[in-house]
Amino acid sequence: MNIRPYQQLIAWKEAHTLCLRIYSITRHFPSHELFQLVSQMRRSAYGVPMNIAEGNSKRSAKEKAHFFACAIASLEELHYQCVLGKDLRYLSDREFSEVDDLIMRVSYLITKLRSSIL
Repeated sequence: MNIRPYQQLIAWKEAHTLCLRIYSITRHFPSHELFQLVSQMRRSAYGVPMNIAEGNSKRSAKEKAHFFACAIASLEELHYQCVLGKDLRYLSDREFSEVDDLIMRVSYLITKLRSSIL
C-alpha cells in the first residue's frame, strides 16, 4: 500500500487518531443521540483529517491555508460538542480531558502547518 503525501503529515496523523478516538467514545452515547450529537461529533471529527488531506493536495498557499483553516474550524466545533457531551454526562472527566488534550495538540499542529505555507 502506497503512502499518500498527506499521510506523512504529523498534523494529519494526530487528527486521524483524534477521529478514531471520537468514534470509539461516541459508541457509548445514548442511542437517542445517534442521529443528533453522535452524528455531528463524528462529522466534525472526520472533517479535520479530511480537510488536511484535501488542503495538502492544493497547489497554492492560499488554497492550502483555506482548507487548514476549515480543519481548525471543525476542531472548534468538535471541542464544543465534547463540552456538551461532558455536561450531559455522556463523557467522563477523564475522556473529556483526553480528547481536549488531543484537540489542543491537533490545533497547534495545524496552526504551525498553516503558518509554514503563508
